[in-house]
Amino acid sequence: MSGWLSLLLAVFCAIGLASLGLGDHPLPLREVWLALIPGQGATPEAEMVVLDLRLPRLLAAGLGGAALAVSGALVQAVLRNPLADPGLLGINSGAALVVIALMVLAGPGVLALLPVAGFAGALLSVVLVWALAWQGGASPLRLVLVGLALAAMTGAMASVLTTFAPINAAQRALIWLAGSLHDIDRPRLQLMALWLALPLGLSLALARHADALNLGETTARALGQRVEVTRAALILIAALLAGATVAITGPIGFVGLIAPHLARHIAGPLHARMLPVAALIGACLVAAADLAGRLVFAPVQIPAGLVTALIGGPFFFWLIWSRRHARS
Repeated sequence: MSGWLSLLLAVFCAIGLASLGLGDHPLPLREVWLALIPGQGATPEAEMVVLDLRLPRLLAAGLGGAALAVSGALVQAVLRNPLADPGLLGINSGAALVVIALMVLAGPGVLALLPVAGFAGALLSVVLVWALAWQGGASPLRLVLVGLALAAMTGAMASVLTTFAPINAAQRALIWLAGSLHDIDRPRLQLMALWLALPLGLSLALARHADALNLGETTARALGQRVEVTRAALILIAALLAGATVAITGPIGFVGLIAPHLARHIAGPLHARMLPVAALIGACLVAAADLAGRLVFAPVQIPAGLVTALIGGPFFFWLIWSRRHARS
């Protein structure tokens, strides 16, 4: 287990060094290293490129990828479905709708409110899904069906807002909707870290409760689990993780599906072991997607969200195909 964590951390560091050194203004590894260590004589230009432009973007990619991966793992535990992700419960689309409304109606200068807006939208979607799916309890199937309907509705509302917005606001919204990290700076990174620290810690603290849900309602209740309370708590944490991330980076799809699935193959189904692995896989995935988007069609930059969609779509089809003989 520790070996896999060390390997994934090394992979993220390798991607990070490449991200800090490569781009429109390439820097040799020595210059990158000097810029990262204060007082080592790096040039002002190298310090600006590395510390002010590329490092916040890299750390936001890692932190956002980890949060989306953990959010996806919690949603999969609640729904008992390895093909689920936060989008199935309308978490991402709800966060996106409120953030776009804030960007379009309030304009620029609302940086400090974006995580609040993202979480508010995600939480509102979760509350609506839970209320509409409740019939003496909230079964996973009803949660999925109501979540898909709500996601479609909120997505349409976001499109309407973007269509009728002033051109500058519409352009900002469209770039953000693609899941772009190009505008990440230190204040955005600090906000992101502040909002994600608590829910990431809570997700590890509730790992054993997620394990009990995976065993089924009957078994979980026999173990003394308050099933509905546990489901609500895990979905709330998932909403906070996904909502705060989406508010800063825009929607980055499929990370919450891919990372937990790979992590289970590496670390097994127990969440205390699986969640750290999933977080590192998610961090590597988003950081690599952002790097590829900057380099493959340079000088044109492809948003990380589009790159993960190009990867995640075939991965999802492969999952469906590989499980075609599994019992439902």
